[in-house]
Amino acid sequence: MAEQASPEAKYQLGTPENKQFLDEQRESLMAFGHRFPSPGGSSYWLGDDGTPWTDRNRETWITCRMTHVYSLGVLVGHPGAAELVDAGLKGLRGELHDDANGGWYPAVTPTGDYTPDKQAYAHAFVLLAASSATLIGRPGAQELLDDAEEIFLKYFWDAHEGLSVDTWNTEFTELDPYRGLNANMHSVEAFLAVADVTGDEGWRDRAGRIIAHVTKWASENEWRIPEHFTSDWKPALEFNRDKPDDQFKPYGATPGHGIEWARLITQYALSAKIDEAEKQRLVDIAEHLFARAVADGWNADGAPGIVYTTDWEGKPVVHDRMHWTLAEAINTSSTLARVTGKDVYLNWYSTFLQYLDANVIDHKNGSWFHQLDCENKLMTTVWPGKSDLYHATQSMMIPLRDPSLSISVATKEG
Repeated sequence: MAEQASPEAKYQLGTPENKQFLDEQRESLMAFGHRFPSPGGSSYWLGDDGTPWTDRNRETWITCRMTHVYSLGVLVGHPGAAELVDAGLKGLRGELHDDANGGWYPAVTPTGDYTPDKQAYAHAFVLLAASSATLIGRPGAQELLDDAEEIFLKYFWDAHEGLSVDTWNTEFTELDPYRGLNANMHSVEAFLAVADVTGDEGWRDRAGRIIAHVTKWASENEWRIPEHFTSDWKPALEFNRDKPDDQFKPYGATPGHGIEWARLITQYALSAKIDEAEKQRLVDIAEHLFARAVADGWNADGAPGIVYTTDWEGKPVVHDRMHWTLAEAINTSSTLARVTGKDVYLNWYSTFLQYLDANVIDHKNGSWFHQLDCENKLMTTVWPGKSDLYHATQSMMIPLRDPSLSISVATKEG
């Protein structure tokens, strides 16, 4: 349980001061990212003060995230948000789209070339961005969503297994044998969003099938979720032991993903057409996942913050604190506080917000520091600059809204 000593009201869920703090931080984040669009619409990687780093690849997943964030911006009345959504849509329907083979390139390079392969991770974010932009009625968004749904179901969704495969070659002719849960986690997020926006419950059912696998794997592994798998979905627990801080495929358990899965499982439980017993079973699982992640990850080395990864016994491997992990901890603690009514989650929420304000928000240049070391000093080895706003912005919005709904629809409904 988190230590808690009369936090300031702005860190306490449900207070007017907390709402004001979250809203102010949300607006600050959205103001930071206005310079993301390149002339073609794809997103620049943003530097420490929001200056575009034009010498880096312009990633599809970042473009999607920014399109999604500024769709949320439209819903909360952020000035200039609609034009920024339109810029992102231009990139996703234009230079990032593979007109010859279908789908989306991972990135466009500074020289105008394309990086190879087709990634489920990036395509899940296309679904998310397109659904959010469709919800606010931006031109071209529905066509983008239709295209993204068709491509995902054709190439990435394995209906037999009930899971998403990971990576194809550019031409969609060769499927990589690697299977992973990072892409499946973002598939769940995207599927729930598409279901909420379109009313097509088939997407929610697909999310439920993925969740059924994940909850089983987690329960068999002391609630530390295996991340990497073979082509026949056998856990590869030693994968990337020699590259423990890999940006997307790190070795071991990732406490931040356990926390993120806990919220997504709760969202599914609250929104799916399932009986009360099954709903409670899933919420119980979410509580187990959260408890395991914070027990392993929080203050694991004598300093506050959540470590990036642990081994399969819960011992920290990469001690760095990533900003997205904290964002998901804010989301999930608030969600479980609302759903369960337990004080432990209110306490964690306050603890996370105090840590955020003291260590992670860049009060000088804006946005959040993306990577800190074990002493909470800035690092840039995995996440230099401030690439996008997605995790941080959502964490300033989700605590104020209906946990059964995807954030875009929850925001629209107030």
